[in-house]
Amino acid sequence: MSLLSFSFSFFFLLLFVSAQSYPYYGLSYNIDCGSPTNSTDPFDATWLSDRFFTGGATSVVSEPLQFHHPQEKTLRFFPLTSGKKNCYVVPNLPSGRYYVRTFTVYDNYDGKSHSPSFDASVEGTLVFSWRSPWPEDLPRTGAYSDLFVFITDGEADICFYSIATDSPVIGSLQIVQVDPASYDAGFDDGRKYILVNYGRLSCGSGQWGPGFSNDTDQFSRSWQSDAPFRAVDSGSPARTITTTNSISHTGDGPNYFPMKLYQSAIVADGKGILTYNLDVDAKLDYLLWFHFAEIDPKMNKVGDRVFDIFINDKNVTRIDVYKEVGTFRAYTWHYTVKNLSSTQLIVKLEAVAGVPIISGLENYAMVPADVATLPEQVAAMRALKESLRVPDRMGWNGDPCAPTNWDAWEGVTCHLNKNETALMISRIDLGSQGLKGFISDQINLLSDLLSLNLSSNSLEGTIPSGLGQKSLQRLDLSDNQFTGSIPESLTSSNLQLVYLNNNLLEGRVPEQLYSIGVHGGAIDLYGNKGLCGVPPLSDCPLFWENGGLSTKGKIAIGISCGVIICLMLLVLYIIYVRRRRNDYDFGFPHDLIPLGAKTNRYHRQKSIAVLEMESQHAKADLQPLQTPRGK
Repeated sequence: MSLLSFSFSFFFLLLFVSAQSYPYYGLSYNIDCGSPTNSTDPFDATWLSDRFFTGGATSVVSEPLQFHHPQEKTLRFFPLTSGKKNCYVVPNLPSGRYYVRTFTVYDNYDGKSHSPSFDASVEGTLVFSWRSPWPEDLPRTGAYSDLFVFITDGEADICFYSIATDSPVIGSLQIVQVDPASYDAGFDDGRKYILVNYGRLSCGSGQWGPGFSNDTDQFSRSWQSDAPFRAVDSGSPARTITTTNSISHTGDGPNYFPMKLYQSAIVADGKGILTYNLDVDAKLDYLLWFHFAEIDPKMNKVGDRVFDIFINDKNVTRIDVYKEVGTFRAYTWHYTVKNLSSTQLIVKLEAVAGVPIISGLENYAMVPADVATLPEQVAAMRALKESLRVPDRMGWNGDPCAPTNWDAWEGVTCHLNKNETALMISRIDLGSQGLKGFISDQINLLSDLLSLNLSSNSLEGTIPSGLGQKSLQRLDLSDNQFTGSIPESLTSSNLQLVYLNNNLLEGRVPEQLYSIGVHGGAIDLYGNKGLCGVPPLSDCPLFWENGGLSTKGKIAIGISCGVIICLMLLVLYIIYVRRRRNDYDFGFPHDLIPLGAKTNRYHRQKSIAVLEMESQHAKADLQPLQTPRGK
């Protein structure tokens, strides 16, 4: 293991504390990578079965008996068939700061006796690098790595990138939410850095903390003995002092340091010089966090114990613990080492009065958070991954462009935005990849896309109506099964090349799009029998285009319908007027005639009858009187 990597070698797999052990937020995940079932460790921490992974396979270490608990014996590995990049994506996390710890173990699980080379990133920033062969006994016993990181997008991305053909491995993963103000006093903006642990030392004690003892730490930090890092100096022999007294102001926020850390200490007798040699990587800044408590009751006044702190031979401060806080009270001091040029950090405590004392020392590499892809473009690319059915072998996992140390997703090219604060998708080249889906409408969110090549696949559906951002210069969708019309949005882009040949497109070709070929660009529409309107294609029907009525056709039908309706209304009106003139009985249905109308009608009919009777009587009176015969 090399660049940006610091690990602790142990014979025991760390068991993580439960969510209830940290009262400030209480949110944590303890994931037993490779395990099919949940379990509980001897410290009552609940381990979840393996979940939240994007690919890979599971295995068991070759010598499970050397590990004491079930969660120590399984792992997940990521072969190349899962792609070069694979991730754990832990969802539904509130924005804030998190403690992330991984356990990495190989133990010849594959029988190849070849520890793998791979990188690991957290939130799109490269943090650990493993290179084969791993040093010492790490391949067999495993190693721990941890860090503090801000998560703001609701999910934690812990990703692994294969080097050559090796398969990355992981044994366990823990994520614990911590106080967002923790450790921030050491630098201006904690969100700009990831604090990678390069040594968390407890002076005068052995390994302790969650998973190693019943001692608790609210952040689930483990503390290792300082002895392997302490220089041996016969002129200043180191001596351990301890106390069972309570130490005040331990467990205070925002860092919640445990009391046990301050109940033991190392002092340097003789010349009073105490030196620690810490291995680091060059060209990074480092945050050193010092822990002190005056636990010797003989030191009971100011000036009894005074010492200077040197870092790489530079005198950075003078410490008098009693003057600062008195006795049996925790005191911390931090310092940032800028632009370290060497691979070793030398911390020296040198006596001024009495002998120096120290309870603990933490060393964190301040790794600048890498720029990430714009969130809306990440969403667009994930939507495309689903709609295009991108195969697992292409490794489309995590951030499409970050870390910048790695290649972007296969077939994807990225670039920085103008102010260099984010990454953007500029090219997608997925020609001849066996894709069988469709193009998601969310591709419109890729506002800086210059080139899109999805040729020679089996894609279906229509071309998204919004495709054709002004940035788009090259579009190749040839040799697919796209249907529908060519969207007008393509005419508003700066396209210089358009290949839509050999699809099932239909309808009128926008003239502005066709003019690309006239102005020195390239356009190919061959093999779409339904396209029309530009040479050498056939003319489009007058009232039919794009598989339906054209605008002219719709207008013509509208006018025709209007004329017909007007003619019908005119005919009805004429009929109505004529009947009013020639038919007095024209009116409403009989049972709706008003009573007055009925009465008038009755009298009129009665008068006609009387006139007829009177006419008959008049005729009788006019006949001549007949004289009887024979008289």
